[in-house]
Amino acid sequence: MGTFVFLISSIVSLSLFVFSVDSASSSCPIDLGYVETYPWDTSSCRGGDQDDCCMALLSLFGMGLAQHLKETSMFQLPTAANSTQFVANSSSCAGIITKEDWIKRVGEKTALDSSCKDLTGLVQCGSCLDAGMKVNSQLQALAPNSTKCFYFTILYAAGIVNELGPQDGTTAACILGLPLSNSKTGETSNHLSQETLFKLIFGFLGAFLVVLFALGSVVLYRIWQKKKKNAFHEEFVSSMQARVLPNTGAKWYRIAEIERATDGFSQKNFIGQGAYGVVHKGTLSDGTLVAVKQILDLDSQGDEEFSNEVEIISKIRHRNLLSLRVAALQVTTVKEELTWPQRKNIILDVGKGLAYLHDGIKPAIYHRDIKTTNILLDLDMKAKVADFGLAKQSREGQSHLTTRVAGTHGYLAPEYALYGQLTEKSDVYSFGIVILETMSGRKVLDTSSSSMVLITDWAWMLVKSGKVEEVFDDFIRMEGPKGVMERFVLVGILCAHVMVAFRPTIAEALKMLEGDIDIPRLPDRPWPLSHEAFRSSLQCSFFNK
Repeated sequence: MGTFVFLISSIVSLSLFVFSVDSASSSCPIDLGYVETYPWDTSSCRGGDQDDCCMALLSLFGMGLAQHLKETSMFQLPTAANSTQFVANSSSCAGIITKEDWIKRVGEKTALDSSCKDLTGLVQCGSCLDAGMKVNSQLQALAPNSTKCFYFTILYAAGIVNELGPQDGTTAACILGLPLSNSKTGETSNHLSQETLFKLIFGFLGAFLVVLFALGSVVLYRIWQKKKKNAFHEEFVSSMQARVLPNTGAKWYRIAEIERATDGFSQKNFIGQGAYGVVHKGTLSDGTLVAVKQILDLDSQGDEEFSNEVEIISKIRHRNLLSLRVAALQVTTVKEELTWPQRKNIILDVGKGLAYLHDGIKPAIYHRDIKTTNILLDLDMKAKVADFGLAKQSREGQSHLTTRVAGTHGYLAPEYALYGQLTEKSDVYSFGIVILETMSGRKVLDTSSSSMVLITDWAWMLVKSGKVEEVFDDFIRMEGPKGVMERFVLVGILCAHVMVAFRPTIAEALKMLEGDIDIPRLPDRPWPLSHEAFRSSLQCSFFNK
């Protein structure tokens, strides 16, 4: 029998797990004494057919592994002392090492649990084998490159599911495919015909090999596709790195690092969603909190938005604009009510950021998506304008008309939404909406009434009827100086005027907010809004430039 034990270790080292055992330094964690006492058919190892002997010994060793799983909940043997080869490997099958891992991957109840408890007949055995193939397919989907999941399925069915255990005759014959001696076969002849059983088992094994070949073809195709995709990705990354200006402090991260930082882009870290992606809060390995934008549209338009955002952010340097240096940003989610000083500073910070985009760099940049959800606050409540995916650089000598209107409903300037005319005043309109939202605590569109009311119309009607204080949020109504708060509301209405010519530039709006220049009398708003009013506005704005 010593020869058999030697053959067993040789076979398993090639077929199941790669290991080496130093008998002088460690003992085998499986008691192989059952090899000499269990009534298995040894005739296959006394003839000249080595394949039959190898299959029998493989099944015999599987019985020991299944018993080890039953007793320890471990699919693999423990790491041997002083060994660099015999190490429990989580990559064998979908990261499964223990029974708990199995349950996490495939669930506590599988087809095996309902089909492999009773193996008293051919029909039951066939059902068990069929269930094993289904569970194996489920594991293959989780680990398409692994060829060992089938063995994990066999061990779980024999060691955990079947209550009689792997050394039961029907379990050994049906699940492990171990040939039994004539005496043992006689005891179980009423349950299973060994010849029929082996035909059934090898029929399923043949089907498994066919499926394995098909999966192998799919894996090879995926590898080829992955190489092709990786080549495209490397080219894309190289082009992105070339577009980011040097000495900007930008750092490139691997997707695995970002996934760890955001806990796999979990819902608990969700901050907001834009036209092409979502933003999550993340924590880098050094403890720094960051905002991570994940592009969802993996098409040319999504690539264009990402490329545009990377290029533009790399060019800007301002304390009120979100930098590409992710480690510089501390993000917080504001749940408490903002005080008047906080709201005032947020409005001024956003205005200063826009002023830098319009007047501080050449060519000027139009953000095109100024809204409250694109304003991030750091731990000191300093506002930073974010999300430059839709930003557009002005071009000297080129028309401001665009055929592709982008932005968020309610924040778009009318002339831009209707006619595609894009100027710095388009951002000013959105800034006016943000001022009114911040001062009133009200959303841009009020959906509580039967007809949606735009915040600009609501604020305009209150101001014209002498009720400007009703625009203030209840939380700050009795907190700040009425004159200053009224000035902020009036500037918000003026910035969000439907006619372009009456809107100030962002620099003028900032001076009005800070009290450096007077606010002009609010011009009447055309009501109802008409195309003629807009056309007149467009002509006026061109003459005033």
